[in-house]
Amino acid sequence: MNHDTDPHHYPVTLNPVGLATPGGHYSHVASGNGMLFISGQLPIDASGHKLTEASFEVQARQVLANVETALIGGGSEIGKLLQVRIYLTDVAHWPLFNQLYAAWAGAARPARAVVPVPALHFGLQIEVEATALL
Repeated sequence: MNHDTDPHHYPVTLNPVGLATPGGHYSHVASGNGMLFISGQLPIDASGHKLTEASFEVQARQVLANVETALIGGGSEIGKLLQVRIYLTDVAHWPLFNQLYAAWAGAARPARAVVPVPALHFGLQIEVEATALL
C-alpha cells in the first residue's frame, strides 16, 4: 500500500460539509496513522452564524452537532472517540452540559477533560475538541 495516499498513515486535512468555513489557518479535521483529530468546535452553524446570543443549551447542542459532523465527515463516529476536551466560560454550566453530553455520547465513554476558561472567541460559552479512531 502506498503510504502517500493511505489516509491511515499520511496526514489528511479536510473541512466536512455541514461545518462553517474555518475562520483561521486550520482544518476542522486532520487524520493520519488511524487517528482523527477534530479542531475545537464553537457554536457556529453551517452558514457561519455565531450563536453568541443563544442560550448555553443551544450553544452546547450546536457544538456537539459540529463534533459529530466532523467525526462522520472524517470517517469516524461517536463510538470511536478516544478523548474529548471541553472548554467552558462558566463551570456552573457543567451539570447541564454533562447531561447533554451523556445523551449525545450514549454508550461511548472516551477520556474527557473540562477546562474552565475566562473567555472564548466571539463571546461564545463553549468549545469542544476531540480525538477518535478512524
